[in-house]
Parts: sequence; structure tokens; C-alpha cells
Amino acid sequence: MNARAWTPQQTAERALELCPTAGCLAIVTEESEANIRWANNSLTTDGVTASRQVTVAVIVDKTGGLRVGVASRRGAVADSLAELVDTARRVAEDAEPAEDGQPLVAGPVDPHWTDPAPRTSMAAFADTAPALGAAFDAARGRGQLLYGYAEHRARSTFLASSTGLRRRADQCSGHLELTGKSGDRRRSAWAGAAGDLGPTAVTGLYEEVDRRLAWAGRQVELPPGRYDTVLPPAAVGDLMNYVYWAAGGREAAEGRTVYSAPGGGTRVGSRLTDLPLTLRGDPAAPGLECAPFVLAPASDEIVSIFDNGLALRPTAWIDAGVLRSLLHTRHSATLTGAPVTPHIDNLILERPGAMATVDGLVAGVERGLLLTTLWYIREVDLATLLLTGLTRDGVYLVEHGEVVGAVNNFRFNESPVDLLARVLDVGATEPTRAREWGDAFTHAAMPPLRVADFNMSSISEAV
Repeated sequence: MNARAWTPQQTAERALELCPTAGCLAIVTEESEANIRWANNSLTTDGVTASRQVTVAVIVDKTGGLRVGVASRRGAVADSLAELVDTARRVAEDAEPAEDGQPLVAGPVDPHWTDPAPRTSMAAFADTAPALGAAFDAARGRGQLLYGYAEHRARSTFLASSTGLRRRADQCSGHLELTGKSGDRRRSAWAGAAGDLGPTAVTGLYEEVDRRLAWAGRQVELPPGRYDTVLPPAAVGDLMNYVYWAAGGREAAEGRTVYSAPGGGTRVGSRLTDLPLTLRGDPAAPGLECAPFVLAPASDEIVSIFDNGLALRPTAWIDAGVLRSLLHTRHSATLTGAPVTPHIDNLILERPGAMATVDGLVAGVERGLLLTTLWYIREVDLATLLLTGLTRDGVYLVEHGEVVGAVNNFRFNESPVDLLARVLDVGATEPTRAREWGDAFTHAAMPPLRVADFNMSSISEAV
């Protein structure tokens, strides 16, 4: 068979056949993406792309322990697969023993292993484009300009191991982003949605952008300070991603993170907030489905390449306000005595029974702020998880439960773990795409939050 016509499964099988050692992993990711863009109230570009990435890990058992070498390549790799495997072998031969070395996972062959990988197409936007046309017409009538982007992605990942493991995960995701500007371009507003690309989503985003442009008709200068603040789901998503990414169990046990306990050990079992907030992962969460097994092309502080294929189960990281679990590989669990609780590629924050919208949370603010999104977020101090960043695309003044104008942008300094203890109210959880880190974490559901004393540390000149 022509190597260039190999399916992802055949590529993975051939990589294992070429492996010169008893330990080998192959991860093949097949992805297709459709997208449309628009500017100045007109569609500008569209396209469909397809790609394949192959990662090979070769494990060598030598004196001192297991050594691993990894090589990865994107594109048409069939003709150079032998070279890719040999590169991984040579890296393994020269590597130091892997601290996290474990026997490779043995497990099932998924019954749908041989099925074709699903693909997306421009048909994903069959209902999106007409709804955008209607929004463009409305914007022209109001002297506004609309810009934005919509994307739909289908991804299949195939994992094969020399232990006989054959697993695959199929995932689809979509998102819309809409930015509106006034005719003089002095005012702008943004809104985004995840999952639904249909006409209801488009109409809802335009109505929100239109409303925010109207709010910005009044401009108010505010000084830095601590404000009663409403954070929409996209902003909450960016903050909760850091709460999750910082939850490495070994780092916490070694006293290096916000989850380390004074005097030793971790804060597992301690209360982070008085509200019954739960932060969890669930591979089978409806609409947020992700791989039900570990997929790790390399080892780092929170995942181990040796855990590839390890089955995942629903896990509460924070349960009713209490820290319940940290991220543990088999190796870190052995070191710390904690349960094995691997990374899950989705994240859900919720309060049981919460139904409020962003507007509902705003109604409870006597004087404070409504944010749109956060951006350029960076870690300042891992021991407290202090973050810094900027507000973006609209900060609005709230007085007596109503938005009364737009204010200047700020730089903020906040620890999202500390912030959990200052949450005053929680809204309904919904599928969300974080503005800054959405590409890295596509399956999330977040609520809006109202938070006391959000720290706006200085004024930002960003617009």
C-alpha cells in the first residue's frame, strides 16, 4: 500500500513495527478545521485545513532505569517514519534515566479503533453565515463595524503501544468571537461563545456587542483600587485554568505552590471558599467530552509519558469549596502516597442550583465594575499563584445595580485561589472559551462570578 495513503491507525501500527525496542508508543493526531473571518461588516476569508501530527516515544531499558526518547513531526510523515522512529531511539540511548519511569499501560483495543477519523467542513457554518449577514445589516444601520472569527474543529487522536493498547479519542469544538466598533472607532466591545455556532449564538453575540457599545457612550475615568467586580464566564475560565494548571501534587508536597501546607504536606482537605463551589473534570461531561484516557506526548510536572492510555474517571479538584484532589501521575502518587488522579482535558466550575446571568449578578452591585475579558496574564509568584494581567475590550461602571458607562482599562494583580474566598455570588455555568487560553483548553464550562475587592493595581493604556 502507498505509504502516503496510510490512515492514522496504519501510521501508528507501522511506527510500532519499526521500533527496535520492546517499549514504544505512537500518538497520531488527525485534525481538520474550518473557519470564516469578517471585517467591516463583510465576510473576508474562509478556509478548511487538514493536518496530521505523529509523535513516537521509544523506551530503552538500560542499567539505571528506563530511558525515553521522543520525536514528533507534523505533516506527511509516512515516507520519513523510519527516520522519526530512529531519532526517538537515538534520543533514548543518550538520555538520562527517566525519573517517572513506569511500566507502559496495557489495556483494551477500542471497538471503534479502525473507524475513519471524522472531518469538518464549511457545512459547519451553514446557519452561521446567514445570521452574520443579518447582523452586518443591523450594524450598518447603526453606524457600527463588525469584526470577528468563527472556527469549527474535528480532532481524532490515536494511541498505540507495544503493550497492545489501542485507544482513540474523537473531539469536536467550535467557537465564535465578535468585536464591534463605533463608526469613529473610538468605542469597541467584544463577545464570544463556545460550542453553538448557530443563528441564536450569532444574534445573541451581536445584541450583547450592541448593548456594550451603547454603554460606552459615556466614558468615566476611575483610579486604581479594589472593586466589587463581576467576571463573565470567559474571564473566569482564564483564571480557573491557572487554578488547575498549578495543581501539581508533587510540587505541592514539596512546598513549592499555593497548594502547599505550612509546615509540610499539601492543603488537600482544606476549605478554599465558604460557597459550595465545585471545580471538576469529567471525560464524559455532555457537550464537553474529551479523551477518557491519558494522552501525554511528553512528561512534565503534571503528566507522565509512561501513563499514556491510563483510564480517567470523573474527579473533583475542589468539592463544595474544599480542595479534594491534586494532579498526580503514577510516579508522583508513589512518591507522595496520594491517589493517582491524572490530568483531564476539560474543566467545569459550578455551584449547585445557581441560575443567575451576568445581568443578575450586576443587579447586586451597589458600585463596582463589570469586566469583559482578561489578557496578557502572567504568573508573578507560584507560592501564592499571584497573577498579573490587563483588562480588555470593555470595563464598565456599575452603580445601584445598573451599568452606567465604560471606564479605563486596568492592570490587575490577583491570586485566583485567594479570589475564590472572596466570591460573593455565582451564576449559571455554561460552555465557555477562555479569551487568552482558549486554544490550549477548548473544553470548559464556567459561570459568571461576583467577587469582592478585585485588585485593579494600576491604570493601563491598553485599548
